[in-house]
Amino acid sequence: PLAIPLWKAAPALAFGNTVILKPSEMAPAVAAVLAETSVAAGLPAGVFNVVQGAGETGAALVAHDGVRGISFTGSAAVGARIQAEGARRNVRTQAEMGGKNVVIVLPDADLDLAARLTAAGAFRFAGQKCTATSRAVVHHEVMAPFLERLAEATRGLPHGPVTDPGAAIGPLVSAAALERVQGALASPPPVAFEHPVPAGEPWSHGHWCAPVAYRIEDPAHPVARDELFAPVLAVLEAGTLDEAIGLANDTRYGLSASLFTRDLTAAFRYVREIEVGLVRVNGDTTGVDPHAPFGGLKGSSSGSREQGRAARDFYTDIRTIQIHA
Repeated sequence: PLAIPLWKAAPALAFGNTVILKPSEMAPAVAAVLAETSVAAGLPAGVFNVVQGAGETGAALVAHDGVRGISFTGSAAVGARIQAEGARRNVRTQAEMGGKNVVIVLPDADLDLAARLTAAGAFRFAGQKCTATSRAVVHHEVMAPFLERLAEATRGLPHGPVTDPGAAIGPLVSAAALERVQGALASPPPVAFEHPVPAGEPWSHGHWCAPVAYRIEDPAHPVARDELFAPVLAVLEAGTLDEAIGLANDTRYGLSASLFTRDLTAAFRYVREIEVGLVRVNGDTTGVDPHAPFGGLKGSSSGSREQGRAARDFYTDIRTIQIHA
């Protein structure tokens, strides 16, 4: 609710545009504070605007003739509708949509590092980030020790309310989000481990989903296929790098991936063959660098990029000017 609006609005404002922010109806307060902060910072009236509301509000803004560019982050279904409306009106659009982000763990990996970053990427913020890790493809030789380390690293992430700066794992954003996840897990695969939410705490009555990792035999299982936006990790086994990359690419999404290895040959092969926009080696799938282009491939993106020089291209017009004496 804070980082994404800022990385869109900051370059838009810097390049001389006025901005309308339509935040998620699940997090209206943060946007209100942003509006107040913009006034306190001295932005003229009408330069940074916040319009609150649900889907119909967003649809009205997208269809408005005064809007010349649309930058969207959200679901693939809504992103497709926004792109269609943008094409109808002939205005530029960019859509950053879902992800089924993956880590690959090879036998020569630093397993402590891989486990720590996988746990953080999968379970911090209750998995409610577009770049959150939701799949781990692990070589069979290191599956058991990796899962042991992953469970230990996960237990080191404390639950707590969003008002607690020391908490790593909070609740889901709404009752509807919790119900959606519970429905998806109605017939779950075998559990590798779970990190239960402490009972009896004043805050533990909220929309909590305990972090859980599942061992997946069938790559077509919904836990391995669908974006759940929850602290749920699908763990798949591979016997070779070829198989691991194939499993990693077996998704309609293509946002972020990371390979854990000490082998540069394997790393460069993965870099060539992995079908994602954000390619990491020995890092987690989350996090962004505002100096570098951000965006995915396949169903994760409309093909445009945010941040870096890509932001300049999106928020400005290119003109060719010739002056003859």
